[in-house]
Amino acid sequence: MPIPQPTTLRRAGLLGAVGGALTALSGVVVQGIVQPASEVSDEMWSYPWSSTALVPVSLLNALFYALIFAGILGFARSGVAGPGRGARIGTVLALTGTAMLFAAELLSIPIADQRVGETAAVLVTVCFALGALVSGIGFIVAGVPTVRARRWNGWRRFVPLATGIWLTVLNALAPTPALALGVTLYGLLVTALGVALWTQPTPSTPHPRTEAVQVP
Repeated sequence: MPIPQPTTLRRAGLLGAVGGALTALSGVVVQGIVQPASEVSDEMWSYPWSSTALVPVSLLNALFYALIFAGILGFARSGVAGPGRGARIGTVLALTGTAMLFAAELLSIPIADQRVGETAAVLVTVCFALGALVSGIGFIVAGVPTVRARRWNGWRRFVPLATGIWLTVLNALAPTPALALGVTLYGLLVTALGVALWTQPTPSTPHPRTEAVQVP
């Protein structure tokens, strides 16, 4: 598959960076403002939002994931992870997991007034968990060849791997009050991925490592 024009990839990177930045901002708002002031029981699915407020919040979060999806798609099409199977499988998994997170946000709307232990709420929880896990595995699988391919300069080539590692940790934070803080860090990492694509949309030629000259 031919690599898209740099302008197209830059646009994808910008969309991903915006989605990531808004996700990070939403995590800060929830952690620092909404949770401390919330009077909603943490046994409710909508916590810390009211069931009414969760509807627009879920729609906004779904929009953020759609923007992030665009950024990941640009990363997948840029060729910076190399031509290998790991790059292809990893980016497909990262996209699939992000699509699952998008779907989970929309599925949250009809269960806004349910308790977390009800069947529908449990199923949506599983959708969120699987989405984060699949996306995390995908970023790791694609992140390793990205580091090895050295087609991104400097810090950029480490961002996909770091994103994958953090997403696998994020599931462990899901049952805790620190989830919003974890989402903030995820948003920052995805923002970095978008910025990396925006600032370097096309692969650079990898420089061979200098071999030491052995003196007989």
